Amino acid sequence: MASQTNFANPYRSREEIETLLGSILKWALILLFAIVTIFPFYWMVNISLRTEQDVLTNPTRLFPRPEDIQTSLHPVWCWLRYGTDDLEVNPDLPEDCVNVFNQSAFTIVLVEQGFPPFIGNSLLVSLVTVSLTLLLTIPGAYAITRLRFPGRNVFSWAILAIYMFPAIVLAIPLFAFFTKTGLRGTLHGLIIVYLSQTIPVALYMLRSYFLTLPPDLEEAALIDGCTHLSAIWRVTIPLSLPAIASVALYTFMIAWNEFLYAFLFLVVNPESWTLPLGLERLNDQEVPVTALMAGSLIVSVPIIVLFFFFERFLTRGLTAGAVKG
Repeated sequence: MASQTNFANPYRSREEIETLLGSILKWALILLFAIVTIFPFYWMVNISLRTEQDVLTNPTRLFPRPEDIQTSLHPVWCWLRYGTDDLEVNPDLPEDCVNVFNQSAFTIVLVEQGFPPFIGNSLLVSLVTVSLTLLLTIPGAYAITRLRFPGRNVFSWAILAIYMFPAIVLAIPLFAFFTKTGLRGTLHGLIIVYLSQTIPVALYMLRSYFLTLPPDLEEAALIDGCTHLSAIWRVTIPLSLPAIASVALYTFMIAWNEFLYAFLFLVVNPESWTLPLGLERLNDQEVPVTALMAGSLIVSVPIIVLFFFFERFLTRGLTAGAVKG
């Protein structure tokens, strides 16, 4: 009996070709986007881990040498271990930690340029701004979405309209006001300015999320004897953790990275400088470019860590109010 051989169709259908090309194009765009976004950060890390001489002689080197990494990180370990701010020979230091501080971009930033106070000021301003923003906007957004009062809709849209004013437009009147009141040059004055920037958008984000929550749960809590504040604490906040995390991260990023208002209000008092102002001081011809990259890395890493930690909350929080409300 003669056997019949089945030959596979050597030609692909048009649908298969379009699907294949679409898949190739999709992954090519993802790869391109990843390179465009990740490479600048990697280049910043690469420059900060190399010595200034190596950067000047080999500016296109893609990977730091092991000896360069050792030269950059070992002084940081000495500084953290012995806590010295003396760049000269210190008899209390071990031999391998003597005269090495000015060889590392990180110790130039942390020791010579005095970045630890800037880090502390930025951390204080950011945490206080986040705390006050959440403390004011959670009950405010609840009131807009759940309570009935005249002008509620107008008020909710007016909040967002406030944020539409560019920061530079508000800078001059705020500068004049804070100069007359004596708040210029203080961290608590800067926090008040940041609250004026973060509260409107935070209210709008939480309002959009609260509209997606069924009011029956809160009404049941009120029937059971809860007050509005206890209903917020027991029902609304647990259900709104994605939106609250998104607002917290958004607020922290503004307070951590903002430069314009920090420059206007704190430039007269270097003791109150935040990280953006300290980073601007590194943009000088007398400061090595490796130190500028190290300072930029110090500013960027906390935001990146927080973003990846809150990423799942951030995605849910930003898209939850996109359909309703």
